[in-house]
Amino acid sequence: MTTETKNILLNKRLLSRALKDSILKFSPIDQSKNPVMLLVYISAILTSILWIISLFGIKDASSSYTLTIAVILWFTVLFANFAEAIAEGKGKAQADTLRAAKKDVAANKLISIEDLDNIEVVSSAILQKGDLVLVRAGELIPADGEVIEGAASVDESTITGESAPVIRESGGDRSAVTGGTVVISDALIIKVSSIPGESFLDKMIAMVEGAARKKTPNELALQIFLVALSIIFILVTLSLYTFTSFSANLVGERNPISVTTLVALLVCLAPTTIGALLSAIGIAGMSRLNQANVLAMSGRAIEAAGDVDILMLDKTGTITIGNRQATAFVPVDGVTVEELADAAQLSSLADETPEGRSIVILAKEAFGIRGRSMKEQPLHFIPFSAKTRMSGVDFAGNEIRKGAAEVIKTYIQQQGGTYSKQCEEAVRQIAEKGGTPLVVAKNFRVLGVIYLKDIVKQGVQEKFADLRKMGIKTIMITGDNPITAAAIAAEAGVDDFLAGATPEAKLEMIRAFQKKGHLVAMTGDGTNDAPALAQADVAVAMNTGTQAAKEAGNMVDLDSSPTKLIEIVRIGKQLLMTRGSLTTFSIANDLAKYFAIIPALFIDLYPELNKLNLMQLSSPKSAILSAIIYNALIIIALIPLALNGVKYRELPAEKLLTRNIFIYGLGGIVTPFIMIKLIDILLDLVIF
Repeated sequence: MTTETKNILLNKRLLSRALKDSILKFSPIDQSKNPVMLLVYISAILTSILWIISLFGIKDASSSYTLTIAVILWFTVLFANFAEAIAEGKGKAQADTLRAAKKDVAANKLISIEDLDNIEVVSSAILQKGDLVLVRAGELIPADGEVIEGAASVDESTITGESAPVIRESGGDRSAVTGGTVVISDALIIKVSSIPGESFLDKMIAMVEGAARKKTPNELALQIFLVALSIIFILVTLSLYTFTSFSANLVGERNPISVTTLVALLVCLAPTTIGALLSAIGIAGMSRLNQANVLAMSGRAIEAAGDVDILMLDKTGTITIGNRQATAFVPVDGVTVEELADAAQLSSLADETPEGRSIVILAKEAFGIRGRSMKEQPLHFIPFSAKTRMSGVDFAGNEIRKGAAEVIKTYIQQQGGTYSKQCEEAVRQIAEKGGTPLVVAKNFRVLGVIYLKDIVKQGVQEKFADLRKMGIKTIMITGDNPITAAAIAAEAGVDDFLAGATPEAKLEMIRAFQKKGHLVAMTGDGTNDAPALAQADVAVAMNTGTQAAKEAGNMVDLDSSPTKLIEIVRIGKQLLMTRGSLTTFSIANDLAKYFAIIPALFIDLYPELNKLNLMQLSSPKSAILSAIIYNALIIIALIPLALNGVKYRELPAEKLLTRNIFIYGLGGIVTPFIMIKLIDILLDLVIF
């Protein structure tokens, strides 16, 4: 039992709520949603009626025996209700927290973006799509929307649970904001994108408390199978009653097998174990995803994650740390490495990008070059711009520039200088290694090249190796050129890569894999990712991304961590494994109960069956009571497994299937024999 399950089972408030919900679920409407447990529910009602009738002298079996069977059947229904209620409990608790964050607040509605003085204060409940609102520091964002002007720090702890603020700004892929979060600095102008009742927070509440949960195709298929088994056992039980009545009439005796006994036998043989836990398994799977801060828009998406065999991941932020780091200075044409490092550091002193800071740090750590005092030596910094694609510094009649190789080459040649052949070779070698070369020039003469490297995240190789064991192919998506992409792909250990990725290329690749029968998962955060996200079988949109990306995906990662896709696949596979393992256990369990109790049950009518009574159960009544008590208790015993899921292992699907069939199939056969015999011994000591 995991710590998570222990916390749930030891949480008095959660248990109290689950017990209350278990009682409420006794309504016929709730019971009708689960056909297998509906059979137990009807059986409990029938045996209760038989007990009441027995009080008036019309006896099918002894009153105490009938009452005992009725009570055990009602407890079986209660335990099934409890399994579902305890699985729903954590989601409902999370929904309560989210509902508390959902407030009707005053909103500063703007007439137009140009007129910030003309503000109408209205209730957030009446905002409509397309309305413009101004949110200042310290104010709640009144509704979901897109930032169309401004940049600010936003506290999203009510949604993600993370206390660290995040930046939201107009343009780019970090423009989406969620109603109920708080602006903690500056101000934002937001265009409302959802109406009340349809906000992201509303969707989260509905999903986590299970109100919007629909049975998945696999779940429905399994339920149909279980119903078919139950119908077969109903026919078998009716046939047994007819056959025993006929046999008893032949010898002039009353049928020793009562209706109460046959009803109990039917419940024992029906697949009640998996029927009782099926809903809890699905709810718990979605709950595990919620605990990972991922909101699934459908249960189908979680199941699809379990069957995924193609995983498409962004390079930046997923496979690499997202910021290139300076790792070496490569001087050319007789320039010393110290001279190159000094010039590179000077040109980067005002560069606040991660790359620029890493150049300053590398020069300092490798050569002890410290920052200069700008008062002693005035420096005029040239900031990077998209037009020039280079940056630098002017001081004391000197010009230092750094930038992409082709840009510096053009810059030098326009000033009448000569671009170094040795520099071209150094640039080529760095590119082949997967690095980004930055050329440094001083007074129109090339000094050398800075080697910027994409740092592959620690542990990703092992993760991709685990995925490969599971039969999942990993594909890196990057806008880099093919040479750089190939080098990073080799270092990270991915199976394939897509270089120079465009929205059209991503979409085409996904469709090509799907035509071959593959299930594809991918992640994205930008509007340009929306077409591919809409096409993918499992599409994880970042919460920090655009509204278009979030609407296109079937999951939203509240932490906006691209590596979450790997965890989602694990949770999906665990859900399928849990359902399959418990189904195997349940069916094996039913077969074992059949061979354990049938000989003992009919031994009075057919003494020859004593040879098959291997367990030597003390009497027919003890046999049926032992079996039906075990049938109820096994549901409670398996609730932790349904909540936690079967332990996940990085193995191919066929090996996992074989292993789980062996473990849970064998367990399902052996456990009933042991437990029914122990209960029989206890009943013999206490009652019979």
